[in-house]
Amino acid sequence: MNVPPGDLDAVRESYDRVADNYVDLLQTQGMGDVRTHPWLKGCVDAFATQVRGLGPVLDVGCGPGQVTAYLRDLGVEASGVDLSPRMVEHARRLHPDCSFAVAAATELDLEPESLGGILGWWSLFNLPRELLPSVLTSFHDALVPGGEVLVATHVGDDDVPRTEAYGGVPVSWTTHRWQPDQLATLLEQAGFTLVAELRLPADGQQGPGVVLAGRR
Repeated sequence: MNVPPGDLDAVRESYDRVADNYVDLLQTQGMGDVRTHPWLKGCVDAFATQVRGLGPVLDVGCGPGQVTAYLRDLGVEASGVDLSPRMVEHARRLHPDCSFAVAAATELDLEPESLGGILGWWSLFNLPRELLPSVLTSFHDALVPGGEVLVATHVGDDDVPRTEAYGGVPVSWTTHRWQPDQLATLLEQAGFTLVAELRLPADGQQGPGVVLAGRR
């Protein structure tokens, strides 16, 4: 899976710059805390119920680790990876009982049938559209039969270049927005069977979108 190094470096450096502000917003305003959003919390709770006991679960693009830690609280053997070293520093500090490593979704070397579940919680939208299919295929191959992947993303039809984020910090990344049915099609093409889909609002063309799929 070839990714132009400059593109990946720019995204990594951007997340390093926003990491401190992101963690501050998480701690002071609850931004990114799944427990404050009942429908999104329900998705993660259902995912945890489905994958608990199947094997390790990997949170890909874990940021400062808040969802990884929540999965651990639910009895899931969860660990996290993130492309941003600064995000991983925060994750290790805030959640010392969890394991975290620095890696991008395109850099993972996952063993076949080694994971019970994979979480891509608002972490795959920076991937160029042409790279997401191969990433999803790698996820499929890494799951045990019965394992599941939960993907959440920004819903929309276009790409949104970002030059600042989280309090005006300069960044350089593109938010690739997807419709849930587009994600569902990519997951099916990667070999997954669809389990559930959530779109908020239900008839909206923008907003949160979550897709759960399994390896059978």
